[in-house]
Amino acid sequence: MQISGPELIDPASRAFKNVLDQLAPTDATVLIIGETGTGKEVMARYLHHHSPRSQHPFLAVNCGALTESLAESELFGHEKGAFTGAQDRHLGWFEAAEGGTLLLDEIGELSLPLQVKLLRVLQEREIIRVGSSKAVKVNVRVIAATHVDLAVAIRERRFREDLFYRLNVASVTLPPLRQRCEDIPLLAGHFLQLYARRLGRPQLRLSEDAIDTLRDYPWPGNIRELENTLHNAVLLSTGALITPQQLRLGPVASSEVPQGEEALSRFLRQQMQESDSPIYPRVIAALVKNALELSHGNQVQAASLLGISRHTLRTQLGHLGVIKPRRNLMRQRDPSLLQPVRPERELRIGYQKFGNLGILKARQTLEKQLAGQGVSVLWSEFPAGPQLLHALSNHEIDFGTTGEVPPLFAQAGNSPMVYVAWEPAAPQSVALLVTHDSPVRQFADLRGKRIAVNRGSNVHYLLLQILDEAGLALDEVRIVYAPPKYPLTPSDLNAVDAWMMWDPLLSDAEKSGQLRVIADGVGRVNNHQFYLAERGFAAHSADLLQRLLDALEQTGRYIDANRHEAAELLSGELGIPTASLQHALARRSHQTQRMNLAIIREQQIIADRFYALGLFNRAIKVRDTVWQQ
Repeated sequence: MQISGPELIDPASRAFKNVLDQLAPTDATVLIIGETGTGKEVMARYLHHHSPRSQHPFLAVNCGALTESLAESELFGHEKGAFTGAQDRHLGWFEAAEGGTLLLDEIGELSLPLQVKLLRVLQEREIIRVGSSKAVKVNVRVIAATHVDLAVAIRERRFREDLFYRLNVASVTLPPLRQRCEDIPLLAGHFLQLYARRLGRPQLRLSEDAIDTLRDYPWPGNIRELENTLHNAVLLSTGALITPQQLRLGPVASSEVPQGEEALSRFLRQQMQESDSPIYPRVIAALVKNALELSHGNQVQAASLLGISRHTLRTQLGHLGVIKPRRNLMRQRDPSLLQPVRPERELRIGYQKFGNLGILKARQTLEKQLAGQGVSVLWSEFPAGPQLLHALSNHEIDFGTTGEVPPLFAQAGNSPMVYVAWEPAAPQSVALLVTHDSPVRQFADLRGKRIAVNRGSNVHYLLLQILDEAGLALDEVRIVYAPPKYPLTPSDLNAVDAWMMWDPLLSDAEKSGQLRVIADGVGRVNNHQFYLAERGFAAHSADLLQRLLDALEQTGRYIDANRHEAAELLSGELGIPTASLQHALARRSHQTQRMNLAIIREQQIIADRFYALGLFNRAIKVRDTVWQQ
């Protein structure tokens, strides 16, 4: 629901907006319930911007993306030395949102132990950092959002009833898009103008048949699916008029396809009556298959679509034979499955959509090369290097790419990772930015300012270099640890004074003119890119690792020779204009190279600097974690 965009006219939308207008001026905790893609975060931002807290931060945390081992630290913060790798005090989401609003998205995914601690925070309005016994008062309005039925979760003992009642002070249900048909043309026009303007094609318009097609489609992915559909149509259109064919909507758009829960029940009942084979395994198989197809093989996203955990999804994939069941549990339970089966190998790749891995995934090169060889390629997307390295350390992925700093933090924390390859330096691809009207003109002006930085990333290292160059200590600025994002919302602009960014968001910010660069990495950091593998995977799957590196070398040559074409591929994935992506690709080399002594020495220099600053609790030798082919 795009309240900040077009003025919606559907009665369901107007009724929902009236409820939000009543709740916004209050400090009441709000629970927003709605299907995936309906715009729950947009609603939370609306409540914030129309509240007395609008000049303070609005922060959103996806509870489903919090890893069990770090979730408490992320929410409530930790003290220096609280656990291995805790090099200094870290303020959690609650303290970072002080005075403002904190959205706890997908609250139903929070673990039971954390639910207990969250309940106490909501009751006492205070948090206790990990490693501390001192309570810290917080002044934060909490908004929770979920797409799952919490009443069912309570019955299944997956959600605490007392927490539900604490969150459910004011509960609002966001109608799905199919129940707000009158809004579809307005929203479609809004998204068309947005992406047409962003891609320099303002003359685009929808044909009458295209509008009718959009109105008749049931939109199982809701507004998010509608936005993606219009974005894709803008990218693929060749003329000024967008037709139904360019919308690329599947056959589900037919009015004969059953819609709604009642139609689904009728369809299932009919299948049970007419089919001799059991329906349950067929339904589960169909659900899993469609979720994987819609998420392009990303298990985390597929699990989110299904409303289950990734572990549950992997169990179903094992039952279906898509991946090899762990510990052969299926064979232990069912002796009839003891007959020989073709072994299935997994190659689990963590990636950020930009760069060689982003292009490799978009072109499906690796899948084509490994077709028919019993290898399943699974992709997991990450917002930044530290999060990717955490997944690798927990054996959730086998391979990934980050900048030069995250692997050093990972090695200091005894991560089971090894360096396998690298790409040349790209110091212009990282920078510190401020708004154009910011009073910050030189480094000294940063004193006391709030700077957003992704902890343990390359831009974290650049920030240290900039502060050192300015003669400023780390405690003379206010660090806000957060993953990078762009474009920035009004609440983002109110919450932070400066941002540490890297490509492609950096290039997009420069091209848009919203932000200006104070300093980039030239003369300060090298900003190399490294490819890393889990040590055990590198040892027992050296053949797959070699194939992957060969594919990356081929992809690098393709990017450097076809930058515009590569930028167009990434534009569809990232929703960033081709011009911005081409600019980002042009200022770095993508030639993947094997590890050598020179690059190991450069990494060691950074590692020694971090140890001297007290950011590592032990000295490390980079050479100890280099893959020996």
